[in-house]
Amino acid sequence: MTRTSRSFRTAAVAAVAALGLFATGCGGDGDTSDSASDGKPVTLNYWTWTLGAKSTVEAFNRTHKDIQVEFTEIPSGTEGYSKMANAVKAGNAPDVATIEYQMVPEFASQGNLIDLTEYAGETVKSKFPESIQSLVTFGGKTWTVPYDAAPQLYYYRTDLFKKYGIEVPETWDEFKTAAAKVKKEDKDVRLASMPKSDPALLAALSWQAGGKWFATEGDAWKAGVNDAATKKVAAYWDGLVKDDLVQTFTGWSPEETKARASGKTLSFLGASWSAGGMKTSMPDLSGKWAAAPMPDWGTAASGNYGGTSYGVLKGSDHAEAAAEFITWLTTDKAGVEARLADLESPSSALPANPEMREVAAAEFDTAYLNGQDLYALASEQVDTIVPGWTWGPNQMDVYTAVQDATAKSGFTAGVEAGQEKAESGITERGLKLAD
Repeated sequence: MTRTSRSFRTAAVAAVAALGLFATGCGGDGDTSDSASDGKPVTLNYWTWTLGAKSTVEAFNRTHKDIQVEFTEIPSGTEGYSKMANAVKAGNAPDVATIEYQMVPEFASQGNLIDLTEYAGETVKSKFPESIQSLVTFGGKTWTVPYDAAPQLYYYRTDLFKKYGIEVPETWDEFKTAAAKVKKEDKDVRLASMPKSDPALLAALSWQAGGKWFATEGDAWKAGVNDAATKKVAAYWDGLVKDDLVQTFTGWSPEETKARASGKTLSFLGASWSAGGMKTSMPDLSGKWAAAPMPDWGTAASGNYGGTSYGVLKGSDHAEAAAEFITWLTTDKAGVEARLADLESPSSALPANPEMREVAAAEFDTAYLNGQDLYALASEQVDTIVPGWTWGPNQMDVYTAVQDATAKSGFTAGVEAGQEKAESGITERGLKLAD
């Protein structure tokens, strides 16, 4: 058992009580039919934004006669989740969808997910570490099946670090010093960019610093989006922005990519999954990037920056077939290999199933990172993820509040707005708010 397991399990059990997921009425049921009366294969609709999805679906369809999957790419983040929630309400939701860990409690408590215990509960219990199980299993019910873990990683241009005489920063103090040196050397170049449009990154950095945006006290929720650790992180980045030491490009924008590709941005804050997209967005820079542990506050630590699972949305008539597809995606060697074989949108996600990490590492082309074993590094960082983090019951609304206020007034204003939305959202959903 890793050092994170016990704390994650305790936090998950407490969150269950606060969400009311012990009640039998929460979440969709699994009363579905998978038979095709006309003898044709069951057709599943699958929504995701994840890299490697197209080749994965093609490989599954080639090898499964009784189930065929139709893939639709949707946006990530709040836009994608809104699309899924609206589809459930309209009665035309897909069978299978990607659900990041931070959204599982909210989607389950709102009744958007079918209980997968009957179809995938044993798979989750037997194939995934306890610390990962606790992110998708609440109240004795399995709501989604994990795919990856997402420890933070720091990516940097090896050639340009050498040019500017920069050592890879191990702490955030060293990061600030390096940022000042880069600006002094070249007024048009910056060490990194900190997007104001990515509340998930801010959450991961707060997690790393020891923040806890949500906690439970008995059956009540306590919001801490503006706790001391998070305020420290927000003030740090507000300071770097004020001193013009970092850029603030919109996350995943053409401007952000152009700055990295042209050498105007020397590094970026990412996760294990980031490397796959670098191959397609910056193909000419193969061999010039490397990855390292995320700078920390003096003690090796990481937060989860994303991390995905697969769920079956309410209204699906094919839960059993959907669970078969999901199990293949997450625990079958062929599924992992297919995802990494996608040359158009290659994935570098770190499988949550330890057995599949070896498969992924063997399949992943290390040439882009000049032969570096990305999967070994990412696996080491999993053990540094700080225990005790709990996702909230209105996470999407909190993210939106943080993002909107940060864009207007900075990160400190963002976390204050997030705190207000966390508290109001808890009470608006009929849940208890701790004093």
